[in-house]
Amino acid sequence: MTTSTDLVIFDCDGVLVDSEPISIAVLREVIARAGHDIDEATAYQRFLGRSMTTIGDTLAAEYGLVLTEEHLADTRELMSARFRAELKAIAGIRQALLTLPNRRCVASSSRPERIRLSLELTGLLDLLEPDIYSATMVKRGKPAPDLFLHAAARMGAQPQACLVIEDSPAGIEAAKAAGMRVFAFAGGSHAEAGGLRTAFEVLKPDLVFDDMRLLPSLVAEADAR
Repeated sequence: MTTSTDLVIFDCDGVLVDSEPISIAVLREVIARAGHDIDEATAYQRFLGRSMTTIGDTLAAEYGLVLTEEHLADTRELMSARFRAELKAIAGIRQALLTLPNRRCVASSSRPERIRLSLELTGLLDLLEPDIYSATMVKRGKPAPDLFLHAAARMGAQPQACLVIEDSPAGIEAAKAAGMRVFAFAGGSHAEAGGLRTAFEVLKPDLVFDDMRLLPSLVAEADAR
């Protein structure tokens, strides 16, 4: 029998806010400024759901490209401007959060200030503050389990009683490594470009869904089994 869900842990980008196309576009632009070109498909495959520290390590190891503090500052500035102009919440997420009876928190690869900006711009911050955790708070980012385990510990929840809502392969791997159940969300505007459904078939999350309005009933059904 499945352990009932004590805590729902939400990724932010691509799960709460529809930010991934913006993020990938900005990242590719900054990488181009640094002297390298990475196509969109590769960017999604290699960087989706990962922290800037992990992305920087990958760029250095695989492409010989070092992102300087200036590059990182450019990334934050461009991202903030694009978010303020374009960012929207995932359709149905506010109602899902209002309906979901379980405790919840956010565990994202983004920096704390970016998470809060994203949630503030999309009208979700009031439903999730103060339980917001960032990869900057742990040694290893996704796909390592550190962030999810940190969030669970801070929330006083056992890993087996946690359910993670993720959209990225790295996040799904992290949830599984943490011993948590994971629902894969394929309803963001990046789902097709990011090849999410193909990746999900390989990773075998506990459930794949694409309509956030269904989340409360899906959690209830999973707990009833």
